[in-house]
Amino acid sequence: MAQAYTAETRNGTAGTRPSGPRFRSERWRGDRGIWRRGILLGLFAVLVAFLMILHAHIPNRIGNLGSLTETFLPWLGLAVPLILVGALVRRSATALIALLLPLVVWFNLFGGLLTGKSSASGGDLTVATHNVNAQNPDPADTALDVAASGADVLALQELPGGQVASYEKALAKTYPYHAVEGTVGLWSKYPLSGAAPVDIRLGWTRAMRATVAAPGGEVAVYVAHLPSVRVKMNAGFTANQRDNSADALGEAIAREGLDRVVLLGDLNGTMNDRSLNAVTSQMRSTQGAAGDGFGFSWPATFPMARIDQIMVRGVEPVSSWTLPRTASDHLPIAARVSL
Repeated sequence: MAQAYTAETRNGTAGTRPSGPRFRSERWRGDRGIWRRGILLGLFAVLVAFLMILHAHIPNRIGNLGSLTETFLPWLGLAVPLILVGALVRRSATALIALLLPLVVWFNLFGGLLTGKSSASGGDLTVATHNVNAQNPDPADTALDVAASGADVLALQELPGGQVASYEKALAKTYPYHAVEGTVGLWSKYPLSGAAPVDIRLGWTRAMRATVAAPGGEVAVYVAHLPSVRVKMNAGFTANQRDNSADALGEAIAREGLDRVVLLGDLNGTMNDRSLNAVTSQMRSTQGAAGDGFGFSWPATFPMARIDQIMVRGVEPVSSWTLPRTASDHLPIAARVSL
């Protein structure tokens, strides 16, 4: 008669193995390959970190690659969860440790934008800006939507000549003062003076300046729509015209005689883009100083970059935010500042 034998564990349970988190951790501890696997993932993590650290050194000579990287720089953070998943699947300690590098760098660069800095009260002047899109099918409603933000001063860009009257009519009740120069315009609840175009080396008018007689004192307000940029397979990030116009705008602002300056507009570039240094080096972003989150404004369907800007000099940002979507392909943005 045959007799069956079963192996018993020390706790008397036949044929069983440990399971659960303890067993999984033992698999990691007993796995001699955790340092050899995932080396490529680890190198990728280091590469992403160095791209963020050294973005200013990526050359623009080849397709403006540096500016392209800086425009979408925050999105490099998406590599972190991808590397994390890959490291866990591969059970790679090397990749997990390397992952700390891009994580720390990203939080050092952008972690401050994740905390709310807007103040619910305070400030003397509310300003807003919106690229309304030349092909906007409903200019009147777009104007009313932005006016509903409560802005004291409103800047609009990409105004086609045939639609200016529609915007003027829709905004007349809220803003008794306004000026339009070329394809940009400024509407205000307070008196305007000295409205004039600003030459940004385009051959036609896409920038202007006016003085707003705000209750807290005079403010020089600039409205600008810098040339568009394109991403082309054979030419890279084509932005030379935009860059030349940014230099001209920066020179105009540097010559400004008033102490209080506000810039409203579509700059077709982010605060990280080195090609806008002529402007960004002398002004503060209200979103960076007093906003909540990244404040992406374009494209309206799935915002990926903040190319619409409110920048100030000689005034203090109190709060900054993105307004609800209109019929445009950009989101309007607003800020409140203290004079």
